[in-house]
Amino acid sequence: MVHRGGDIDSENIYIEGDNLDALKILRETYLGKVKMIYIDPPYNTGNDFIYEDDFSQKAEDYADNSGQTDEEGNRLVQNSESNGRFHTDWLNMIYPRLKIAKDLLTFDGVIFISIDDNEAVNLKKICDEIFGESNFVAQLAVQLNPRGRNLDIFVARTFEYVLIYAKNYMESSTISGIEKEGRMIEEYNKEDSKGKYRQIGLRNRNQSFNPQTRPNLYYPLYVDPRSKKVSTVRENNYVDEVWPDAPDGTKTCWTWMSKKVDEENDLVEAEKSGNEWRIYRKDYLVKDGKVATTLVKSLWVDKAINNDYGKKSIKDLFGNNVMSFPKAPDLIKRMEKIGTESDSIVMDFFSGSATTAHSLLELNSEDNKHRKFIMVQLPEVLEEKSLGYKAGYQTICDIGEERIRRAGKKIKEETGADIDYGFRCFRVDSSNMKDVYYKPADIKQAEMDLFADNIKEDRTPEDLLIQVMLDLGVLLSSKIEEKKIAGKKVFSVENGYLIACFDEKVTEEVVTAIAQQHPYYVVFRDSSMADDSVAANFEQIFMTYSPKTVRKVL
Repeated sequence: MVHRGGDIDSENIYIEGDNLDALKILRETYLGKVKMIYIDPPYNTGNDFIYEDDFSQKAEDYADNSGQTDEEGNRLVQNSESNGRFHTDWLNMIYPRLKIAKDLLTFDGVIFISIDDNEAVNLKKICDEIFGESNFVAQLAVQLNPRGRNLDIFVARTFEYVLIYAKNYMESSTISGIEKEGRMIEEYNKEDSKGKYRQIGLRNRNQSFNPQTRPNLYYPLYVDPRSKKVSTVRENNYVDEVWPDAPDGTKTCWTWMSKKVDEENDLVEAEKSGNEWRIYRKDYLVKDGKVATTLVKSLWVDKAINNDYGKKSIKDLFGNNVMSFPKAPDLIKRMEKIGTESDSIVMDFFSGSATTAHSLLELNSEDNKHRKFIMVQLPEVLEEKSLGYKAGYQTICDIGEERIRRAGKKIKEETGADIDYGFRCFRVDSSNMKDVYYKPADIKQAEMDLFADNIKEDRTPEDLLIQVMLDLGVLLSSKIEEKKIAGKKVFSVENGYLIACFDEKVTEEVVTAIAQQHPYYVVFRDSSMADDSVAANFEQIFMTYSPKTVRKVL
């Protein structure tokens, strides 16, 4: 992984490269740290995914089945329907990526996967295997094209699907409900000192719950006719007895046990209907500062989520449709609302035009939260006839990165929200090392001056820092400060948790100043020391000032 620039203060990440390689690199560092993953993978229309995956075919089969290789002989997967491995190739592409994706999810993490009819059934089988059937949450039907697709035969398809799987289905924080709005709020037509509320009948209308099946839920309540307050005991003014019986006399039950009625008594009230009392519990619109929610429905037909709005969002930013078939930001934003918490990490490793990042910036600006994104996209070269290429963009990554910049600028101008609008950019690349990565455990101090510099000539100090961070399990979004010590560039990561210096001719003054900051890790190049004296005193300096610091050498 090498550094491509961006905002050093940002906690958002954009990675250019094959997503399988990127996922492998991120696996250890981000193990169990990603709250939500959304992906919109290629739908296997036969020619829409290009990844250098080896599907364990013989060379002659490559030619027969794909008919294409790149200049280096790598297979470019153009998956024709005549291919006997039509479904297999696609599934072999998606399987290892989902396998690693599961490892990245937090204990209460969730993954959303957009898919159409071509592979929906097969994808569910794979997800059942990887995530477990018990962790299947739902298959959403999402109306993306209300008019239907013109090229379809017999039936014009208007819907695609979103598969939802949890890391652990029973975790209550996996998916939150959606805030009530519109007509739902109109139900909250009463108000007291705590705010607006609605009344929910305390009697259980399900007649299978009765004195025989739930005897602990069948008991009398007593009403004070003047205050309309309710008690579990007959005393003082609580004189009107009420049983949980249906109007026709059928015996049912309360939904609360008597103990809960006592504990939550301020939520219980009575209303008279004719000559009979009815018992209710108060359900407030706002609880603990949060608006009441309702369960997510499996059918999504809102106008704002269809593909026309995906195109519109691109056109509004670029002045033209520089990307084909982008998802609407509102579609992904809805998933982010229910699948994340205030400081969650959201990942999309088929990020395309970066709609997921765009929607996350919008969401953060709306609720002032601090969610962070990790986008991964293969830098596919745009066709010369495409609008994106004509607009001056060479790859899909160019469009995605520019979209994040433009979306951030637009959102900031419109809202003024104090959020993280930037991103750090990286590229998947070969190792920074020519041959060997040395660690202190592998060497003795006396041998340090024997090593030749094994770092590739074209790698920057920032590139080396990124490799070190990944190797040590330090998040790429960690705070990085650049300092100067005796004229040498020094990186301080997470307030000195890791300190690194990759400059040449490092003096004892620099080594001592770093040791006096007591970092947990310190990293130098094996060729950094100014002379033999510095190399000889290196260990002694740290033993004197910071003996617990873990020293590493590249």
